[in-house]
Amino acid sequence: MPGKKASIHRVFHALGDPTRRVLLERMTAGPVSVSHLAEPLKMTLAAVVQHLQILEDSGLVVTEKSGRVRVCRVDPSGLAIAEKWLADRRPAWEKKLDRLGDLLAEPEE
Repeated sequence: MPGKKASIHRVFHALGDPTRRVLLERMTAGPVSVSHLAEPLKMTLAAVVQHLQILEDSGLVVTEKSGRVRVCRVDPSGLAIAEKWLADRRPAWEKKLDRLGDLLAEPEE
C-alpha cells in the first residue's frame, strides 16, 4: 500500500460492498489468482481488479505478481484495524445495552 495509510474508514468502505466481501471470503482459504477470483462473478476482469484495488488500498489484501499471474491474499493486519476499533467501543456499547436491559426489566407501576 505505498503512499497510502490504512484507516478505519478505508477498511469499512472496502467491507461495505458485497462483491468485495465475496472476494475477501474466497481468499481466506489461501492465496488465489485474480482470474480465479473473477471466474464465478458476473463482471469483467477489469471490474474485479477495481474491487481488488480498493481492498488493497484498505490494507485488507496484498497482491503480488508471480510471472504473468497476479496472486492475492488476505492481509490480517487490515482486519486488525477493524477489530481494534470494535474492541475499543465494545465496553461502552455493552454498558449501554446493560442499562437498557435494566430499564426493560423494571416492573411497570
